[in-house]
Amino acid sequence: MGRNVGAQPEHLDSLGNESPISRIGRDRAAIGSVVPNSGEVVPASEPIPLPVTHAPYVEAPASPWLLLTTGRARWVTIGVGLALIALGLLVAVQYGKGTTGATAGSEGAIPLVSATVPGLTPVTSTVTFTGTINARYDMPIGTEGETGRIAALYVEAGDHVRKGQVLARLDDSILRPQVNRLEASADEARANAALAEAQYARARGVESAGALSAEEIEKRRAAAVTAGAQVKVAEAQLAEYQARLAHTEIRAPENGLVLTRAAEVGQIATPGGNALFRLARGGEVEMRGQVAEQDLPTLKIGQGAVVRLTGSERTFPGKVRLLGAVIDPQTRLGEIRVALDPDPVLRPGAFARGEVVVGHAPRPVLPQTAVLSDEQGTYVFVVDASGRVERRGVRVADTTADGIVIASGLQGPERVVTTAAGFLRAGERVSVAPTKGR
Repeated sequence: MGRNVGAQPEHLDSLGNESPISRIGRDRAAIGSVVPNSGEVVPASEPIPLPVTHAPYVEAPASPWLLLTTGRARWVTIGVGLALIALGLLVAVQYGKGTTGATAGSEGAIPLVSATVPGLTPVTSTVTFTGTINARYDMPIGTEGETGRIAALYVEAGDHVRKGQVLARLDDSILRPQVNRLEASADEARANAALAEAQYARARGVESAGALSAEEIEKRRAAAVTAGAQVKVAEAQLAEYQARLAHTEIRAPENGLVLTRAAEVGQIATPGGNALFRLARGGEVEMRGQVAEQDLPTLKIGQGAVVRLTGSERTFPGKVRLLGAVIDPQTRLGEIRVALDPDPVLRPGAFARGEVVVGHAPRPVLPQTAVLSDEQGTYVFVVDASGRVERRGVRVADTTADGIVIASGLQGPERVVTTAAGFLRAGERVSVAPTKGR
């Protein structure tokens, strides 16, 4: 049934029943007031106890099932959370125990390594180096006289020339007339000197007869001496210009091979300028290379060497001619020169590789994994009789297809760690893995 709602709605309790409402009028007794529903009179000085009434608005009651479900869910959520926390703590404890056990087991384990006894193997020790082919005596040739224009060229690069052969000629149109003039002056001076000498000779012939005075005879002697001096001056001037004229011809100072030609007809040649020709004296060539600092003590002058050009399988025999007296502080390399027999294939400037055999001796040979290096030098790990590793410094002599040749530091019967050496420490105990066939 519907319920009419007036201006002041009826109040309902929690079960939907109506509850009485008491209203207080505006006019109250001055002496006291009557307590509603009791009939008691309360003095005016005391507060009037009012009945408890509900709020002026009504909310829809919650569903009992919803209230029950919300409470249970809250407790279930709390229970699940506590269970997850307990499970996490249990897993963490178990994991910590497992990790600690594994770490303790790892620290207590003895590393297993592979080792080898290298023994001694006959090894041919060689020193290799790289460099270029050069003329043994590279002679730059230029003009020695005055500045002049090149009038003619007579050789090309690659020609073999003889000592004194004319390579080029400068313009001599100015010097040659001067030489001719000085030759005539010298002839004139010689004639005057001959006349003065003849007059002095006649004067000495009549000196005993008294035909000429002593003063006249002395004058003729002085004239003869002066004429002779003039001849020397004329001849010196002539020789100077003849030498200057000869310098207009550029000649080969030695027998050899013309390496380069920088001269062209019409070019101005200047004394002290760029070389017009480069000559390999005698056609001799050599290889100039750089050798590592540690290999220089094993080399000696006169040792045989083999030189190969890049891109060619042909070999050229030679001998060590010179070893550098100093080592470059930047590259730590020293110079080596190998004398070679002249050959048209050996052109100066070609890149080459040299090899010198320095000895034949039995040496230990190790795998590359066994040899280590740090700031203290090259070393290996050797397993002693007690099963502990010992650091042993070694010196590498060469590298071959079989491994690294050890020059010093090992005798051969030692047990050398071949694998896992980089993870070991000196004095650490190890276990050597058995090797097949041993």
